Amino acid sequence: MLRVNNTCKGLKGEKGVFGFPWRLKPLIDVAKFMLLGAVLIYLITLATQRAGYYWQWYRIPRYLFTVTDDGLRLGPLLTGLFVTLKITAVSMFLAFAFGLICVLMRLSGSFCARALSRVYLELIRNTPLLIQIFLIYFVIAPIFDMGSFSSAVIALSLFEGAYISEILRAGILSVPKGQWEAGYSLGLRESDVYMHVVGPQAVKNMLPGLTGQAVSLIKDSALVSTIAIYDLTMQGQAIVAETFLAFEIWFVVALIYLAMTLSLSSVMHVMEKRMGRSSA
Repeated sequence: MLRVNNTCKGLKGEKGVFGFPWRLKPLIDVAKFMLLGAVLIYLITLATQRAGYYWQWYRIPRYLFTVTDDGLRLGPLLTGLFVTLKITAVSMFLAFAFGLICVLMRLSGSFCARALSRVYLELIRNTPLLIQIFLIYFVIAPIFDMGSFSSAVIALSLFEGAYISEILRAGILSVPKGQWEAGYSLGLRESDVYMHVVGPQAVKNMLPGLTGQAVSLIKDSALVSTIAIYDLTMQGQAIVAETFLAFEIWFVVALIYLAMTLSLSSVMHVMEKRMGRSSA
């Protein structure tokens, strides 16, 4: 009873945890994170100074953009960012297509289709992505006269598609069996049941897993720099080799990747909340 009364008082704006008003709690959390970030920055700065490394942040903006008489000109880091976004967007679309085909094969009544999908899943999920990129680029690409961009997209799509197929399968199987039977009792075909009955209910359960896989795809795209694609990571490596600004460049690269993943997660979170409201 006491716990309920305290909660009600907090909702009215009175004192909450440790004497702070409940409405100030988000600001307090932000302040804690900022304090933690400041401590980490201080420790990193102290460690680099003791190692004889001196920060040169003033040299970083030119690698992001430069202002010329013709206007704004993108630097190598932002140029590499657009390459990363292009690879990620194309790979994400193809990965979803591969995952959808695989899950339909696995849930079909054909033994051959289920066997092929199972072989694909086990082969992709149990081998490193880097090895798959090398195999496609050095072995398969010359046969079909593919470039490094196409090789990278295919490797990422096949790798992420295997995990997406399992996410889709889990979402489809999470729909109660009665929903399937209700669709069939209305005389709907199997494809119509998937599209109009099962699909809308399964999408809400798939969104968290698909969001995590999309974030993983953005981070995994850094591996395509190993086959001479000048994405964000490769541009960072080239700048570090030229300027020896190791800490500054890699911090900026990490922040750009963080901005991409947080933006994607925020968009998917908003979609998830809207779908939850509509279903409610």
